[in-house]
Amino acid sequence: MKLLRVLAALVLSAVVSVAGAADGLIAVKSPHSAKVTMDKFEEIVKQRGLNVFARVDHAAGAAKIGKTLRPTEVLIFGNPQGGTPFMECAQSVGIDLPLKALVWEDASAQVWLGYNDPAFLAQRHGVAQCPVAENLRKALAGLADAAVAR
Repeated sequence: MKLLRVLAALVLSAVVSVAGAADGLIAVKSPHSAKVTMDKFEEIVKQRGLNVFARVDHAAGAAKIGKTLRPTEVLIFGNPQGGTPFMECAQSVGIDLPLKALVWEDASAQVWLGYNDPAFLAQRHGVAQCPVAENLRKALAGLADAAVAR
């Protein structure tokens, strides 16, 4: 019995540590380079009729101050059709909109595509039952899956 409690505590602490590292971030592995992944993601976003507001290259910014950063880019995108209903549930969601996707290469050269989980955002803003969150979750998962497809 004591062994089970110890094991349960270890598992729980591992889960909490991982979850605490990046609350609400969904990350999927990409078989492509960071540039190809972001290029594909941006193209798919545009094909689906979403607005691209900005593409931020953090590695290029780091280079401007003489620093080196592995490939790291953010795409800021969305449209009023998705964002407005989310903000109707809680206007404070506006701080997390437009939507963002992050593509980065980790220390082992694995490329990741990450985005904020809309369900997490809904919970953060006290509207966990907002029906738009699930629709946005599905849409973002579809965009990410398409961008990392071979």
